[in-house]
Amino acid sequence: MDFGKVPDPSKVDFTLPPDHPLTVRVLAESRNGPLRVYVGLPIWANDVWLGKIYPPTARNRDFLHHYTRQFNTIELNTTHYRIPDPATLRHWKAEATPGFRYCPKFPQNISHDKALRDAEPETREFTDRLLALGEHLGMSFLQLGPMFSPRQAIDLKNFLENFPEKLPLAVEFRHRDWFRPDTWTRTVNFLRERGVATVLTDVSGRRDVLHQSLSIPTAFIRFVGNEGHPTDRTRADAWAHRLKTWIDGGLETLYLFIHSGGQNDTAPELAQYWIQQLNAVCGLSLPEPKFLPKVVQTSLF
Repeated sequence: MDFGKVPDPSKVDFTLPPDHPLTVRVLAESRNGPLRVYVGLPIWANDVWLGKIYPPTARNRDFLHHYTRQFNTIELNTTHYRIPDPATLRHWKAEATPGFRYCPKFPQNISHDKALRDAEPETREFTDRLLALGEHLGMSFLQLGPMFSPRQAIDLKNFLENFPEKLPLAVEFRHRDWFRPDTWTRTVNFLRERGVATVLTDVSGRRDVLHQSLSIPTAFIRFVGNEGHPTDRTRADAWAHRLKTWIDGGLETLYLFIHSGGQNDTAPELAQYWIQQLNAVCGLSLPEPKFLPKVVQTSLF
């Protein structure tokens, strides 16, 4: 993800912002059922993971099979570029392990090209297709385009009021004007009324999108690291403590997607560290990804 990328992360103040007042209220009103935690990556196809978390001889067509045995969710970005056909959805469903959740990103034709206007046919086709995933369908997310501002709030309102209530949805905002205090409070309140979640995006160069506002007792977090920079782990440390506060306060569901930066070569390692911290700080027992033993080359002479 290039959004929010900076040349020198050491110059960024990564302090987590305080929680929005609505977050405390939303968590306090939670039914506080069993906590559900899903941790995954933004892709499943990466040759660098061969011999690391995938068998060294695995073929590209087998990557999803191995991925679903390492993580319990995926930020499904491929759906942003095209609506999957029925055969693809059947394949995805067949490869999912029990409890696995796909979190599809809305097609750019709906979110960016049409900016939610006159997109009813495409939206209906997309949401109807997603139902084929059955119990493996998690929370889909709608990333609004960078130019989609509060001046288009009526388009968002109309879109969400006509969105199928049976499909869990989160919305990601990027235009800076959304985060003006009065505008943002009205927006989060509207999402709360509709039962729609907010996306919290933790990137280096746009700290405003890390608004710490929950509209429902579900946290949908997109964390973007900086290719192994030391702050990747200190940021995860801080998040673990914040999430403990939210869990203690009534958080019901956590979706956490780990981008390591670049081509996500080290995303499995960063996800492993996150899981270790969540287990240690929050008292959870999340399974870690299993790394294959490194093969040591020896010389006969």
